[in-house]
Amino acid sequence: MGGATATECSRYSCENAGETLAWIKAIIHFITPFSQLINAHVVNFFQDRLWENVDKEWMDCLRGESVQNLLLIPSGVIQDHWPTSLKEFILKLRSMVFRQEQADIDMALPGQQMTSLNSVLAQGMNIKKKHEVEVLSAVVSTIADSVRAHAIVDVGAGQGYLAQVLSFQYQHSVIAIDACSHHGRVTGARAERIKKHYTSQMLKSGLGMRSLNVPKTITCRVLSIDTLKTLIETSLPGDDIEESRLKVESQEDHEKLNWHSDAEKKPSIVLAGLHACGDLSVTMLKTFLECKDVKAVVSIGCCYNLLSEASITDAGSECGFPMSQAARSTGLSLGKSARDLACQSAERWKSLDNDAGIHNFQLHDFRAAFQMVLYKYFPEVLMSTPSIGRKGKALRRRQQRRSAESQLHFKGSTCHMQRNSPPGLPVESENDGIMTFVSEVQALPSEIPSRVRAGDDGTKSNKEFLLFENFCQSGLSHLGLKHSLDINLQGIWKEAEPFADLIGPYWSLRAALGPLLETLILLDRLLFLQEQDSALEVYLLPIFDPNISPRNVAIIAKKVDKD
Repeated sequence: MGGATATECSRYSCENAGETLAWIKAIIHFITPFSQLINAHVVNFFQDRLWENVDKEWMDCLRGESVQNLLLIPSGVIQDHWPTSLKEFILKLRSMVFRQEQADIDMALPGQQMTSLNSVLAQGMNIKKKHEVEVLSAVVSTIADSVRAHAIVDVGAGQGYLAQVLSFQYQHSVIAIDACSHHGRVTGARAERIKKHYTSQMLKSGLGMRSLNVPKTITCRVLSIDTLKTLIETSLPGDDIEESRLKVESQEDHEKLNWHSDAEKKPSIVLAGLHACGDLSVTMLKTFLECKDVKAVVSIGCCYNLLSEASITDAGSECGFPMSQAARSTGLSLGKSARDLACQSAERWKSLDNDAGIHNFQLHDFRAAFQMVLYKYFPEVLMSTPSIGRKGKALRRRQQRRSAESQLHFKGSTCHMQRNSPPGLPVESENDGIMTFVSEVQALPSEIPSRVRAGDDGTKSNKEFLLFENFCQSGLSHLGLKHSLDINLQGIWKEAEPFADLIGPYWSLRAALGPLLETLILLDRLLFLQEQDSALEVYLLPIFDPNISPRNVAIIAKKVDKD
């Protein structure tokens, strides 16, 4: 049956505080009945029989759905044969998600001139980083020009990619702040190499020398608004130092800051943040309001899971969510599971192919079944909320190595393999009788719906158990636990396997709520700024291609001159 998507035209708007609050309240009303789904810990899927908390008609329908159709659920794609209530749930949900298709930057910011990065500035950047820096530097430069900024402060600068493009390509004075001293050293060294290149180019051109802006780097962990305000106020341009470094480890070290700005210049500062993690994005927005020198902010957040949440009755709270007074007055809170879920990307789900989707669901199967092992044999470990790391990726790396080794070992001897076996399935070598994995675990036959199902084929089931056993051994080792013969992994897997094909539908429905929770967080930040008495121009703008950079919505705000 053909798929359909949620309507492109949402009736929700956020042009003013009233509209934004109405949107927030609509989301809260919608998600409240699904709190169990949102707040679930999927590692407890089998132990707590989490599928029973979801409409049985939905789960029975999706249990037989193809992997590709499951992966499209977070994007709002429905199938005609699904239950009406399920289709209404998905369509209603998507109608409330802030649209993240990349905006027409030329239309949104008239006069901006985006320039492709040359090979020197782009050195070391992957495709994602290059796209982000190329777009964001043009946006920030345009905003900086509009407020006649004396300097741009790059908060959470990392290795200084954005700061250096703003300095060398757009000729702005830039201060790069990052908590990692190594990043500061890398930024400085990289800036010197870029400076030498531009100096050489100017000499070769014969057009004379011009001064080059080189980012100032500050190593400081920004833990509060006061910290960021102090850094800004004491490190404005006004001296002839081309590059400076300062290390500030705590609040008490503020007295060590000794850079002074020229007060008569009435400095104008722009704060910029490319994926400033957790509360750092929140701190930027609050500093924008409280620091008179900061005239504009361009913030793209990420890592919502790291946001702090405080008591909703604490009006003076410095918590990261909720920020707005109106949202706090609703009694709104999320919790860590919901904030984790807000990091899910519909675009990333949609981009997965069938094999990757199967592998994704399979790893959730293994992790949830492994949790049953811990419950039964190591209950004391669960008291510490154990994390076994990203065992899925480790498993894939090991299998890739085995694949390369097996291909070398069997080069020219393909007769030993089942010629018609689907690529990626474990096959048995007639040479040594052991299982040789010739590709990643996710490369299962594309025609198998959702995942390899219990009872379809005993051999397939055995192969899945071997992968689960491998996963458990790795997990136990990571936790410092010994695998013994007393641990009945076969029994655990037999208990979980009949319900393993439910985890794909369950995760897909949870993931569909992720973009809506991100919308809620973004709207709360927008409303926080809209609530202020001071005259502000503030809006949300998706500036990146979401298929390349899922966290693509910038909060852009400027203080409007009242004169």
